[in-house]
Amino acid sequence: MPSPQDFSDRMLSLGLARVAEQAAIASADWIGRGDEKAADQAAVNAMREQLNKLEISGVVVIGEGERDEAPMLYIGEEVGSGGPGVDIALDPLEGTTLTAKDMPNALTVIAMGPRGSMLHAPDVYMDKLAIGPGYDTDVVSLDMSPSERVAALAKAKGCQPRDITVCMLERPRHEEMLAEVRETGAGIRLITDGDVAGVMHCAETVKTGIDMYMGSGGAPEGVLAAAALKCMGGQMWGRLMFRNDDEKGRAAKAGITELDRIYARDDLVTEHVIFAATGVTQGSLVQGIRREPGWIETETLLMRSKTGSVRRMHYRNPFRHTV
Repeated sequence: MPSPQDFSDRMLSLGLARVAEQAAIASADWIGRGDEKAADQAAVNAMREQLNKLEISGVVVIGEGERDEAPMLYIGEEVGSGGPGVDIALDPLEGTTLTAKDMPNALTVIAMGPRGSMLHAPDVYMDKLAIGPGYDTDVVSLDMSPSERVAALAKAKGCQPRDITVCMLERPRHEEMLAEVRETGAGIRLITDGDVAGVMHCAETVKTGIDMYMGSGGAPEGVLAAAALKCMGGQMWGRLMFRNDDEKGRAAKAGITELDRIYARDDLVTEHVIFAATGVTQGSLVQGIRREPGWIETETLLMRSKTGSVRRMHYRNPFRHTV
């Protein structure tokens, strides 16, 4: 059995980029077509096919759902043609609604690390907070109120609260948080979906204009976002949220016993990882798929936490419609 030490992020990184690229290309014909399920299924099929071509012994730890909920890329599914043992966290199409409506920032997302390197997050909500690189540790925290976070970050940045921009999901559950942040004078960028991209925006403030992410969203997406920030730089915290005993049971099944624990970025992702994201629709981080007769072009963000390298890869290839 290959050991975690056999994991070679450098050798696998280009293969991982291709996995993300092919999932994005597969979803291309569904952009703006109003069919979320078809777009997602196309991405799932392509991502699984490409993963099975990699020389890995991979296990999906963050995937499309439990085995009885997802026929492909389910949690616990083994992928690859044999090789080093790796954990895989993925979202074949982060932003199915964004894709169906041709709205910004839909991505195909995948992270890979040695076995045991990523939290096996149950499918529950997670309270999330993230900022970009360049700040002292724990400048902000989940135990602070939203207004305290804005004030603390503004002080650390050497600016006024009105110069801070916060990203959060536009959800009824965030109305009080949104109102409190606005009272500080800070700006808010609301997103309809895609909070992995939302968290990643913090790491490139100059490019995106986002200083901080806060609010609740899916816990599996929180692990993916932490993997991205581990490569890009930045801080993140997450705390699982449970609405009933069934959700607490999911946590127990995943081996989680400290239900109130606050996970820092390096608790969510404990070892060095590689991360790839390809733009599907036009976005702030990466360009969306561009098509012209007979050709398709993608942009992929490929990153390695071990070296801190961030590559932007453009891929242009002949394209045939599949729909």
